[in-house]
Amino acid sequence: MTTICPRFSESLEDYLEAIEMLGGKNVRSVDIANKLGVAKASVNRAVNTLIANGLVAKEPYGDISLTPAGIVTSENVLRKHLVIKRLLVEVLGVDEHVAEGEACGIEHNISDDTLARFEKLLQEQTKK
Repeated sequence: MTTICPRFSESLEDYLEAIEMLGGKNVRSVDIANKLGVAKASVNRAVNTLIANGLVAKEPYGDISLTPAGIVTSENVLRKHLVIKRLLVEVLGVDEHVAEGEACGIEHNISDDTLARFEKLLQEQTKK
């Protein structure tokens, strides 16, 4: 069964993915900025939007944590990224560094149904 998550802008999904990759709880704005290569002010704007959408929680001047909805959404984005990267590397033979960048772009534009088909293809490839 495929879970359908709400879609957000590529930028917001990147922030959610970064927070997830940094542990999902008690994440500092500066760490997000460093991970994404953006200014701390950009992180603050994005975090405010994520708060408004109920995806993260933040105490004033405190750390950032994913809410339950944020966890589901960020895990879905990260899962898409990992599956796409694996498909590019293992099935298509794309260089891992190139696949990393391309997966980051593709993950925002792929449906859950297509992702499930990619996962099925990867399972079939593993059985060979």
